[in-house]
Amino acid sequence: MKKFATLAVLAAISATAAAQSQVTLFGVVDANARYVKNGDQKLKSLGTNGANSSRLGFRGVEDLGDGLKAGFWLESGFNPDTGSQSDAARFFNRRSTVSLLGNFGEVRLGRDFSPTYTGYSDYDVFGDNGVAAAGKFDSSLGTVRDTGTRADNQISYFTPGNLGGFYGRASVAAGEGVAGKKYIGGRGGFAAGPFDVSVAYGQTTVAPVNGDDKFKTVDLGGSYDFGVVKASGYYTQSKFGNLKQAVYNLGATVPLGQGLLRASYIHANATGTTALGVDTNPNDASQIAIGYMYNLSKRTAVYTTVARVNNKGSATYAVASTPTLLAGQKSTGVELGIRHSF
Repeated sequence: MKKFATLAVLAAISATAAAQSQVTLFGVVDANARYVKNGDQKLKSLGTNGANSSRLGFRGVEDLGDGLKAGFWLESGFNPDTGSQSDAARFFNRRSTVSLLGNFGEVRLGRDFSPTYTGYSDYDVFGDNGVAAAGKFDSSLGTVRDTGTRADNQISYFTPGNLGGFYGRASVAAGEGVAGKKYIGGRGGFAAGPFDVSVAYGQTTVAPVNGDDKFKTVDLGGSYDFGVVKASGYYTQSKFGNLKQAVYNLGATVPLGQGLLRASYIHANATGTTALGVDTNPNDASQIAIGYMYNLSKRTAVYTTVARVNNKGSATYAVASTPTLLAGQKSTGVELGIRHSF
């Protein structure tokens, strides 16, 4: 009986595999030695995700015929220093989607990046990773917004790749009665040869303050590869009520043999007054970062990154969340790590 059950399971697995055009197990393991100084507090640790986010994933595509395909993507983040999940509330926290693809483009359902996140992170030379990550300056302006990086319950449409360099995406996410989750947004751009430029807009419904419940974000980003150097940059502005946060990022990557030199400058400018009458105009911040990555192979690299954040007023932007950083203090981080992908 046990042998029969085993054969039945193997037959089911074989049938499933045969129906699939492609099934892939993939992942990244990234760990580093990290030093952080937040104000007068110092911390040495084994850090993670300095070059890329550590992950384990499964993706597959089934050919349905007549140019139509079905696809799935399940991706979970983890912390290689402890082996724990990076999100205790979600196992497939990075992505969990099912898709239909064809000449019309792609319709994708599930948890995924929001258009406004990719609208700026695609132009961060550090890929929004490590002590130099640009995402630290993406402020929710006091709201409980859950769509800054990814959105749950999302339906997206992606244009096909044969539009002469033009690309686009439109997304809507159901809030399902939870403030901070309802989202609508899109991104459109043009990429040809060394040139890429895009604009994105998103709106999240949050808990109302003085009658306003719409958190709005707009991004403008671009890059140009000159061969000896690739220049990248973006400008993003978030607005809620009387509060605004504008961020611009200028970066460059320089190929050096098997290595890559990266550098960026980021400035964040806060304006407006909170509902309690607190003036946020003094709360600006800036970051300068430089890093080098050396590829030992196509899948393995060693890297180092140095970043320093200067805060003003009550700003508390930090290269890492620990140790605690007090308002207006400086934050400095150094990483030396290894990244392996499979």
